[in-house]
Amino acid sequence: MHHWLLKTEPSTYSWNDLVRDKIGHWDGVRNYLARNNLRAMKKGDLVFVYHSVEGKCIVGIAKVVREAYRDASAAEGDWSMVDIKPVKKLAREISLDEVKKNPVLKNMALVTHMRLSVQPVKELEWEVVLKMVDEDD
Repeated sequence: MHHWLLKTEPSTYSWNDLVRDKIGHWDGVRNYLARNNLRAMKKGDLVFVYHSVEGKCIVGIAKVVREAYRDASAAEGDWSMVDIKPVKKLAREISLDEVKKNPVLKNMALVTHMRLSVQPVKELEWEVVLKMVDEDD
């Protein structure tokens, strides 16, 4: 299993929207690296959902339930989308500032490739973020 981070603007599609919908179609990605990351996702992979622009924080964990397929929202081009379902809301949100301040996460794509909307998350990074959530419980 691999781990990922998906960015979304909460005013467009938030964690609560994903919970309401039960299955989210992760479409509209128009960056080749992000598209390739979508195509690398496998059913069962876990995903951090990150609210960008407003909030700038990791808010929940979702699971890939359908691997990459043609993005129906694309009028042209070779674009892909995946389907995810919510697993759980984090006990507390982890802000971008917290991620940046953690020396173990200094090379996390969220810090080094901030504009990339679909990012891989290394196993150690995944564990460190989850530990950060638990620190204040």
